[in-house]
Amino acid sequence: MASATEGHSIRQEPNPADEGDHAVDSAFRFRDNKVVSATADAKNKITDRKPSNTSSEMAELAAQAEREVRRDGGYGDGPDITDVGDQLEVLCGPLLNYKGMSSTTPTGTMWHGSVLVVTKPGQRLPPELTLRCLVPQNGGASDALDLPNGTTNQYGSPGKGQDQHSVQDRSIYGVKLYEDPVKAFWRFNLDLPLRGCETRWAYSIANMRFLSGASPRTSSSRTFVVPSISQSMHIMFHSCNGFSVGTDEDAWSGPALWNDVLRSHEQKPFHVMIGGGDQIYNDGVRVDGPLKAWTAIGNPKKRRDYPFDEGLRAACDLYYFNHYVEWYTTEPFASANGIIPQINIWDDHDIIDGFGSYTDHFMKCSVFRGIGSVSFKFYCLFQHHILPPKSTYTTSAPQTTESQGVDGPGADPAQISDTFVLKEQSADPCFIIGKSPGPYIAQKSHSLFMRLGSHLAFVGIDARTERTRHQINYPETYDLIFQRVRSELSSATAGPNKVNHLIVLLGVPIAYPRLIWLENIFKSPIIGPVRFFSKRFGVAGDLFNKFDGQVDLLDDLDDHYTARQHKHERKDLILNLQSLAEDYNVRVTILGGDVHLAALGRFYAKPKLGIVVEQDHRYMANVISSAITNHPPPKAVADILARRNKIHHLDHNTDETLMKMFDKDPGNSTKTANFNNVTMPSRNYAILSESYHPAKVSAVNGVSHMNGHATNGSQTVDQAQANGTKEPGKTNDGHDPLHSGEAGAGTRHPAASSDYEGDGKGGLNVCFRVEIDKHDRKGRTEGYGFSSMSQPP
Repeated sequence: MASATEGHSIRQEPNPADEGDHAVDSAFRFRDNKVVSATADAKNKITDRKPSNTSSEMAELAAQAEREVRRDGGYGDGPDITDVGDQLEVLCGPLLNYKGMSSTTPTGTMWHGSVLVVTKPGQRLPPELTLRCLVPQNGGASDALDLPNGTTNQYGSPGKGQDQHSVQDRSIYGVKLYEDPVKAFWRFNLDLPLRGCETRWAYSIANMRFLSGASPRTSSSRTFVVPSISQSMHIMFHSCNGFSVGTDEDAWSGPALWNDVLRSHEQKPFHVMIGGGDQIYNDGVRVDGPLKAWTAIGNPKKRRDYPFDEGLRAACDLYYFNHYVEWYTTEPFASANGIIPQINIWDDHDIIDGFGSYTDHFMKCSVFRGIGSVSFKFYCLFQHHILPPKSTYTTSAPQTTESQGVDGPGADPAQISDTFVLKEQSADPCFIIGKSPGPYIAQKSHSLFMRLGSHLAFVGIDARTERTRHQINYPETYDLIFQRVRSELSSATAGPNKVNHLIVLLGVPIAYPRLIWLENIFKSPIIGPVRFFSKRFGVAGDLFNKFDGQVDLLDDLDDHYTARQHKHERKDLILNLQSLAEDYNVRVTILGGDVHLAALGRFYAKPKLGIVVEQDHRYMANVISSAITNHPPPKAVADILARRNKIHHLDHNTDETLMKMFDKDPGNSTKTANFNNVTMPSRNYAILSESYHPAKVSAVNGVSHMNGHATNGSQTVDQAQANGTKEPGKTNDGHDPLHSGEAGAGTRHPAASSDYEGDGKGGLNVCFRVEIDKHDRKGRTEGYGFSSMSQPP
């Protein structure tokens, strides 16, 4: 596997505008050229057949072409299945991903993404996706488009009620990533030229027949929106998208907040949605799945020594696949997957609760290493649209248990006997691949870097693959990440595409109340007698987990950056981010999830230094948004955390604390104590956008903002500043607003309107959308806003 850290994410491709329609077609399909060419040849062998060919001859031609593709580009021969039907039988999808941007010329930029569909195996023809740009007939934001016949038209993001037609249809053949007797994964690579306006694209896949039975799966066409060449992306951020084992899902109205996401998207389209971990909850594998019998083994040694043989591996493989299909075809989450491009980083529930944070001797047992490998396979396929390992861990094949150099673990003949896995031509440039496999998963970490439009950059740290109870990432992985980020920022320090804001994704919060006092209780001698009575008489049985016998919440506490054992790693990470902010004059904002509540932490220069936020490279907000689907903690837990919200000292120059973000509970609910305005125990997601367009008029939910004036109870930023308890911009101690964007944070802040575009002062607008009533299946929310300051130019 070629390292994605060798070079930048900038791909140098022909500029479509320079070479006409043929160049555009080439740009749309420049990735996987070898495979795309082979699939096109395979298709031609069938479509060029004579009318007199029989169905058996057609099947043989298809099989022959498919064998040529497999011989040249993959591991294994695949299943001996040929579907001679005309329909594409879809098990899951389409799923839309965002892969980054690249410069084609000094003035040209391409958007890269992919679409994934999971089908039944044996497809005789490579499926074909048609991509088209939708054009409003009645004006709207526009940009000149050179049509193939030499005429000129205008296109952009169509407004409501506008008729649309399409130009420049493109056909893109699917690339088969993986196939076995149950399923096949097909990826379509999308490469689009950015224009001078926000643009809506439509795609459809011919002859799809959905097998899931979910309600909206009858239409084969989907649309998505990409930003203009000068626009930063409108971002949706979420985490913890699933239910813990034992939750009454109906009592929580299922994944209802995705209805609100779709409403927000219709009102103002999201260009990307960032999954901060736990996009799926696979914990059921130990309750009603293949690990149920293993979990029930009472003797810890027998459980550790239990083999993960081929039978158990295959059963877990099928369980994880079926659960992904079940969840990713659940509405309304399923609809969002096909129309909002995704970026994802995984966390423990994507594998199993607490993976990586149990004791080392238990984490090294074969069963845990096995499910880590199986879950990595489907994480690659479903969440990243990239190639899985050619084989996954099993004690039946020792070559799969350890990495074999650059190619990873060896191939298992039993696994690839009826399976096809595409050989990787090169790693996608958006990935930052770790140098060494993880301690419990024999695969390398996959962190991410990509541009999010004109002035935003994004880095997502894979904080799960290398995790142990005593480390989150290897030191050399941090080196790779920061080398890559510095390289990218150094090439974008000036000009119209200068990076003003770096968004950093971590799986868990990093500016968060300390829980060391709770760790001390769970690790103290008083727990010993409780554990004894639990084993002997079943007393407090739910207090201890079923894996290593430790207190069940201890793995969650050990996950936190604020845990005692991660203290030095956490400090080094923050200091490195501060150094980036200072060296490249960028503002850093950190995203985190995991804790099932909303909060806003921040780091900032100590008041004694007398530095205002606009000049403070230490100022970093930590947007904590969780969970979009899982249930929140009890009110008492959120209130205890609020009581523990003290000002902490990272070092001699940096303080940290949670900000007073929630001026009221959502709607007429009572979710927190009167004193608690820093933690919100209610399901939520976040919306982020760059602050710009100072004179633009916008209206959302009847609230209009025009040239700094607001109506219907909202405030302008200047009004919010006037209502702050102290004058923002001065050296407050962190319990009070530190700058005008923080003053008046909450429901009356201008950014609480999810399409607020800012005051023209730069920075990042953040809106938490918080659920009002868990019984509301429409998932209605209330907005809470604040704005993060940009650094001066």
